[in-house]
Amino acid sequence: MFDQLYKSSQTIARHQAAPYAQERSRYLEYCRQRGDALSTVITKASDLLWIVRRLSVCADLHLTVEQVRAAVVERGDDGACRPHPDTRKRLLDTARSWLRYLGSLREQAEQIPFQSRLDEYCRWAEHERGLSEATIYSFRQRIKQFLQWYGPRERPLSDVQITDCEAYLAVGGAHRWCRVSVRNVVDALRAFFLYGAAQGWSPPRLPQALHRPRIYAQESLPAGPPWGDVQRLFAQLDPNRPQDIRARAILMLFAVYGLRASEVAKLRLEDLDWAHDQLRVPRAKRREPQIYPLVPSVGNAIVRYLQAVRHPSAHREVFLTRISPYRPLSTGGLFNIVSAKLQSLQLPCAHHGPHALRHACACRLVAEGLSLKEVGDHLGHRSTSATRVYAKVDLVGLREVAAFDLGELS
Repeated sequence: MFDQLYKSSQTIARHQAAPYAQERSRYLEYCRQRGDALSTVITKASDLLWIVRRLSVCADLHLTVEQVRAAVVERGDDGACRPHPDTRKRLLDTARSWLRYLGSLREQAEQIPFQSRLDEYCRWAEHERGLSEATIYSFRQRIKQFLQWYGPRERPLSDVQITDCEAYLAVGGAHRWCRVSVRNVVDALRAFFLYGAAQGWSPPRLPQALHRPRIYAQESLPAGPPWGDVQRLFAQLDPNRPQDIRARAILMLFAVYGLRASEVAKLRLEDLDWAHDQLRVPRAKRREPQIYPLVPSVGNAIVRYLQAVRHPSAHREVFLTRISPYRPLSTGGLFNIVSAKLQSLQLPCAHHGPHALRHACACRLVAEGLSLKEVGDHLGHRSTSATRVYAKVDLVGLREVAAFDLGELS
């Protein structure tokens, strides 16, 4: 493989003489076959040469991530200086990917106290209660964080007291949890301990003792930018820059259709019905997908991305990472793309993620005169109660009320 990357016989000999030449060559050939650019593979080859020289102090390649970090990017006994932080991250990522490909990376599974109880509850919530995947994931994350906080106390779940839950919520308060966040945590814990009480492994009166903070109906305003700022957001995108080509398609799905981040992340190639100009959206909070007409501007943006930017991949998800290995974009990756674009405009938004564009979409629909039912259907809401917050964005009506002359009041 090295003779395909380099022309100099000395360079080829240097790579072949270094430790684990066969393992490095096999991995580089795999990277080339999966579609990595030649320049990317050459960079990886150089990085691996550095890596194996630093790993020579190890008995073999069966290492943990911490052992790799200590050997590869920390200062060694030879007095060599640590690489630049960006280089350290790249070296560690390359070493981890190479060892994972070889099957020798010893990755430690996340340790969650009482994990069997948590898994048991999640299975019950899915099969018996029929909760959506998004709701189960949200509950699992919040319960897991509580269990990780409670576990070091070395007490069984049958011994959990309301004072423990209050102490945990106080920790969240120190991290500036808002009342909605506290309510969500209480809801997750209450559901978990209700199930535990029914199964006999948690105190029976604990769920009733967990009280949610008062949340005032419709107390908040939509957190999205005005539509004029959304248009400015699209105007700043470079039509020839690969990352902006991908960003345009993603931003349009959020702004035009008001999709959630999880829905864009799960969008697959077969969800795009080009023959009938339809978009099939796997709704996060509904059992069945929702069909939309494919707006020409959105369709053109997606086509441009598929033809000019998206790398060939066995993955069927529409949006992939731009750096090898090409994997489906996560919700966190989508958040980073949207957040960077919104913050570059210095918009006065409460939030700078995908949900801000969902709010902007809803506000625009209300301003155009659509009913709350129509707006809710467009956003995939299950009830109009979730849509009522957008009734407060009728600025024209509010101005008419403010301008109404009540005359002199004595």
